[in-house]
Amino acid sequence: MAEIAHPPMDQLQDLEYCIDSNPPWAETILLAFQNYILMLGTSVMIPSLLVPAMGGSDGDKARVIQTLLFVAGINTLLQALFGTRLPAVVGGSFAYVIPIAYIINDSSLQRISDHHERFIQTMRAIQGALIVASSIQIIMGYSQVWGLFSRFFSPLSMAPVVALVGLGLFQRGFPSLGNCVEIGLPMLLLVIGVSQYLKHVRPLRDVPIFERFPVLVCVSIIWVYSLILTASGAYRDKPNTTQQSCRTDRANLISTAPWFKFPYPLQWGPPTFSAGHSFAMMSGVLVSMVESTGAYKAASRLAIATPPPAYVLSRGIGWQGIGTLLDGLFGTGTGSTVSVENVGLLGLSRVGSRRVVQISAAFMIFFSTLGKFGAVFASIPFPIFAALYCILFGLVASVGLSFLQFTNMNCMRNLIITGLSLFLGISIPQFFNEYWNPTHRGLIHTNAGWFNAFLNTLFSSPATVGLIIAVFLDNTLEVEKSKKDRGMPWWVKFRTFRGDNRNEEFYTLPFNLNRFFPPT
Repeated sequence: MAEIAHPPMDQLQDLEYCIDSNPPWAETILLAFQNYILMLGTSVMIPSLLVPAMGGSDGDKARVIQTLLFVAGINTLLQALFGTRLPAVVGGSFAYVIPIAYIINDSSLQRISDHHERFIQTMRAIQGALIVASSIQIIMGYSQVWGLFSRFFSPLSMAPVVALVGLGLFQRGFPSLGNCVEIGLPMLLLVIGVSQYLKHVRPLRDVPIFERFPVLVCVSIIWVYSLILTASGAYRDKPNTTQQSCRTDRANLISTAPWFKFPYPLQWGPPTFSAGHSFAMMSGVLVSMVESTGAYKAASRLAIATPPPAYVLSRGIGWQGIGTLLDGLFGTGTGSTVSVENVGLLGLSRVGSRRVVQISAAFMIFFSTLGKFGAVFASIPFPIFAALYCILFGLVASVGLSFLQFTNMNCMRNLIITGLSLFLGISIPQFFNEYWNPTHRGLIHTNAGWFNAFLNTLFSSPATVGLIIAVFLDNTLEVEKSKKDRGMPWWVKFRTFRGDNRNEEFYTLPFNLNRFFPPT
């Protein structure tokens, strides 16, 4: 029995660089650029989905993408310096799509006949809702309320939540890859081959290129392949949906993007405020808090750090609220959350360095101001990203399941909680998503549109449904008798900042700011 036993381990062992260690500068810059390329998928997809529905033109879409990237760079830098200090990229979030669709379909905005004017007024309404809704994160973060709530977490309840942060995004994996299978499938096979089977092959003696830079290598090869297919006329007579997914020139980003544009606050005009819009948007904020919490737990494990204590978690949520406020002020068209794909990249590249993410934030800001250059990279077909998501989201899900090593999985109580949370966390959102589209507005359909959007958003999020079920069951079923089975003896030392002396190494604020903001 001793020969096959694998004792639980606080930290992963087979990563090359932890949160505080840094690769050589040349590798660091390339790794940072790799993070930037990866987060382009979501940053382009969200505006491409929402801006046309708002009445915006291709030029408006290019400008929104630039703004989203610019603010994502600022938010990532703030989070890595003053928030959780984990190597987590903060970008646009799909959690806000349902409340934004509710705002877009508001009858007062739909009555505007001029498309550009409708786009501007809708963007202002979204900005106002984001500004108000951001107060939820700011208050819950800086008042330590979210940290107090996290005291109900355990390894048993966090395992399905973190797993669902990855598994819940399955629609952006193979279903999106299948929209252009001749590009997506070769990409998927190439990434697996390069990152796993060729990781020990070193064309340059000192640099494990295939292990460190699988995204850059594979995206470059398949992007050139897709350019050849587009130029050769392979999609000339194909349906419009195929052309949108496969062609490298279909999005009109390069032609419509300005050479230089510096995003600035209130660039679309003064925000407009509506109570209904703000309440609906609060659901997106709550969902992004849950998903980010799961992503922070995964990022800490992949950066060889301790799980973030309650104080650090609250600090991160507070700064995320500041980020959502910036989204509202600049007009990104959506709110912010932690980029799950970039968390997965920490594991795929085996580099959890904080410096890499900080430099990637500089790339986001730089390329967002140089519109044409940024648009070149943003023209990468989405199925290429979908192939990466298949691997990276799955990796994040498995990191979540690794928390079960600290629990007793020979206990029927734990098996029921884990299984029920995972199954309903996928099943309930799938049920809600089947009923939701911008016109039908979801399964919950009362006369109060904001209420419909609020509940449909909450129950369409796998991580949120999983958290509700897992935390409730874990804290109501035989709690006292099951402390050891739940993994609490291991978990309790990470609840407080002083509980483990490694916390100070990983999470202390820079510039000696802990003197002014001591951990509570």
